[in-house]
Order: sequence, then C-alpha cells, then structure tokens
Amino acid sequence: MGGKSVGPTRPTINKRGFTLIELLVVIAIIAILAGMLLPVLSRSKETALGIKCMSNMKQITTGWMMYADDNNDYLVWNDLSPTGNGWVRGVIDYNPGNPDNTNTLYLTDPQYAKLALYTAKSATIYKCPSDKSSVTIGGTKYPRVRSISLSQAMNSQDDWMSYLTGVKYKVFHKLTEIALMSTSRAYVMIDEHPDSLNFGDFAVAMNDGVPDARVFMVDVPASYHNGSGGLSFADGHSEIHKWQDKRTKPAITGVHMSSSVQASPGNVDMRFLSDHTSIRE
Repeated sequence: MGGKSVGPTRPTINKRGFTLIELLVVIAIIAILAGMLLPVLSRSKETALGIKCMSNMKQITTGWMMYADDNNDYLVWNDLSPTGNGWVRGVIDYNPGNPDNTNTLYLTDPQYAKLALYTAKSATIYKCPSDKSSVTIGGTKYPRVRSISLSQAMNSQDDWMSYLTGVKYKVFHKLTEIALMSTSRAYVMIDEHPDSLNFGDFAVAMNDGVPDARVFMVDVPASYHNGSGGLSFADGHSEIHKWQDKRTKPAITGVHMSSSVQASPGNVDMRFLSDHTSIRE
C-alpha cells in the first residue's frame, strides 16, 4: 500500500522580536555602560596629552638651560612689557585686535624671542596640546599661540613677589644662583590658565610667614590634565602637579584676567607655588 513517508516534525521557530520594555532595558544598560566608560576614556586621553605637554615643556626648559650655558651662565631675559625682547615677546589675551595672540614669529624669530634658537624655532611646543583657547577675528576662531609662562623669579623685573610680605626675594639672574634654593625645587616653566595668560612671566605673591587669611593669587596655573598642570624645574625635570583648591581650577570663561589677582585665603596651591618660586634675600 503506497504512501508518502513522514519525516520528523520540524521545530516551530519563534519569530517574536524584542518587546518595547526589553528594548528599553537594553538601551538603558548601554547608556549606563557608556556613562561608566566615557569618563575613563576621557581621563586616559588627557593623560596622553599631559605626557605630550611634559615633552614640550622639557624641550623649552632644556633650551632655557642651553641659553645660560652659551651666555656666561646668564639666564634669558623674562620681559614684562608688550614690545620688549625676552624669552618670548608679546601679551596674550582675547582681544581680536591684538596680533600677539596669533603671531608665531614672537616665539620663533630670534630678533623677537631670545630663546628661539634653542627651541628649534618650533612654535607648537609653546602651547599645551590640551589648551583649546582661541581668539575670534572677523567671525573666525584662531588658536592662540602660547600657554606656557616663565617664573617671574627667573631673571625678570619682579613686580609681585614682595606683595604680601614686604621683603625682598631672590630674582635669579644666573643659572648657578638657583643652587642657593635648590634646582630641583625652583620651578621654571608653568602651564598658565588661558584666562590668566598675559605677559611671558608667571607671577606669584610669596606667602612664607603669612597667615592663611592673607594668601593671595596673582596668576592662575592651568589645570587641563584632570585637575593638574605642568611645571618644569631648574634641574631639568618636569612634572604634572595635582592642584588641590577649587579656586586654583576655575572654569575657562574666555574673559581675560577674570580669575587672577585676588585674595585666596588658605589656598594650599598658592603655598606650594610660593615654596617653589624663590627664597628671601
């Protein structure tokens, strides 16, 4: 008796997709994971930029030391005027009519910048890669050329160190003089907050022996690197220093000098900078 053979029954395939609730749960989980991962990635990226920043600062500081070697131990002049010839020339601000903001010749041409021959005439090393500050000219944004400043204790006119104490502090004119303080302690270059940046110097009001209530902040360091900023020292080493006080890490406003030259009672970061700037004469 003929007939068709009957094979095994094929399983039924359930074609049901995600429900709306299940989809929302998956999206929520992805959002949570992204929220956990992105800050880690951001910190890792900033750490890498901090390493690049340290490399730039070390190059400049090496050039700063070589300049002294070639000039009978005298340090490069740290000028405090808009048209003087110091280690760099010019004043950085947000004024679109100020050509210093975008003129790389004031960093790389030896007729303006005395350190240019010792830094391979490279403009990029004068700006921290995390510094995105710009100046708007004719509706177009242009990156500003510098974010690094030189300690006012290093061969400058010094208009701030004695502000709080009224006593004289050592302005180092020769490289060997810094040994009086310790070359590993005296900072040379520093990343400066973009709103604070002006002349090529970084000013600190020395506060040794001053009560907490009188501590003062003149120039503001940068805190691009996860709340930290770069410094180099007279023995040639560079480091990323973690700032502790929130007043040392103000938000970037784009308003020139908005966070500079003001009382900062009890600010431990200003204590740190004072201790690493100079010594009493």
